[in-house]
Amino acid sequence: MRVVVADDSVLLREGIVRLLEEAGFEVVGQAGDADDLLRKVAAHRPDVAIVDVRMPPTNTDDGLRAAIRMRAEHPQVAVLVLSQYVEEGYANELLADSAEGVGYLLKDRVADVERFVDAVRRVGAGGSALDPEVVSRLLGRRRREDPLEEISPREREVLALMAEGRSNHAIAEQMVVTERAVEKHVTSIFSKLDLAPAAEDHRRVLAVLTYLRA
Repeated sequence: MRVVVADDSVLLREGIVRLLEEAGFEVVGQAGDADDLLRKVAAHRPDVAIVDVRMPPTNTDDGLRAAIRMRAEHPQVAVLVLSQYVEEGYANELLADSAEGVGYLLKDRVADVERFVDAVRRVGAGGSALDPEVVSRLLGRRRREDPLEEISPREREVLALMAEGRSNHAIAEQMVVTERAVEKHVTSIFSKLDLAPAAEDHRRVLAVLTYLRA
């Protein structure tokens, strides 16, 4: 498996190269900045590019930008991004299209040689390698962003019937409960979805739209 390694820290880059070569990989290029990385990938067409998120010229997200560009211009090249910290926005951008042939690991994981080498192999074979902390953050973010998280199963059932265009009376008949009980569920749904009464808004329609989007 042919690899290009990009990191502006010469010490870390050389260490990664040595680990990979001892594990049987062929390191065909090294780069210290994002522009050189793109040149090396275009010239050598490696199986995997290992990329630091923060690299020159700006030392912000140049490595990530180069990785995303590589994904578009050289889809056959797998990308394993290394980051000092978990940055949810970067992970989301990298995984926006597909998780195939993509990895996102914290740099600390490189110390676990066997695990790191396995991640490189997996990504190079078209799989994915996501740091457990990255996965935890992304899942936590999705949970925080889920507008229906606090809706109870019974309220979700009411909301589903509302989405079918049913009136409170029809919902009550369907669920074999009183209309008053349905009204309480609907009021609770509005509260949990933060839909305050407003003359210009139809809360029932807004609740249904939220349900359908989720």
